[in-house]
Amino acid sequence: MSDDGSKQGNLWPMPKFRFEVDFGTQLTKISFQEVSGMDQEVQVIEYRHSNNVLFSTIRMPGIAKYGNVTMKRGIFVNNNKFWKWMDEMKMNTISRCTVLIKLLDEGGRVSMQWQLNNAWPTKIMGTDLKSDGNEVAVDTIEIAYEQLIITNGEF
Repeated sequence: MSDDGSKQGNLWPMPKFRFEVDFGTQLTKISFQEVSGMDQEVQVIEYRHSNNVLFSTIRMPGIAKYGNVTMKRGIFVNNNKFWKWMDEMKMNTISRCTVLIKLLDEGGRVSMQWQLNNAWPTKIMGTDLKSDGNEVAVDTIEIAYEQLIITNGEF
C-alpha cells in the first residue's frame, strides 16, 4: 500500500507555485508568474582585541544587507501601474510601501509570508517583442527594500 502522506502531517515541503503579492493600498494585489531574490546577508566584521593572546582576528556579525526582489508578470491592457510608480522617483519623491509575498497552502490560507519594508522600484524592464514569437508579454520589476521579516501561519 502506498503512502498518501497523511501520517507525515506538516513534514512535507510546501509547493511554491501558489502565492500572491500584496502591495498594500497603492497597487493592491497583483498576480505574478515569478518572484525571486528574497535574500539576506550579514556583513562580517573582523577585528583583533588589543590584549588577545591569539594571533588572529575575531569575526562578528555586522550590518544586514538585502538583495533586490525580482518579480515577473504578464502585461495586461491599460495596466501600467508599475511604470507610474517608477515615474514617482522624479525629484526624490518616491512612495515606499510594504510588500507582502504570501505562500499559500491548498486551501488558499497563508502558510508563510515575506514582508518587505520600505520597498520601492529600482528597475523595470519591458517585454521583448518578436514578430515570430508566440509567448506572453512579460514585464519585470526589481524592488529594493530595507528590511525582510518572515512569518508563518494565518494572518
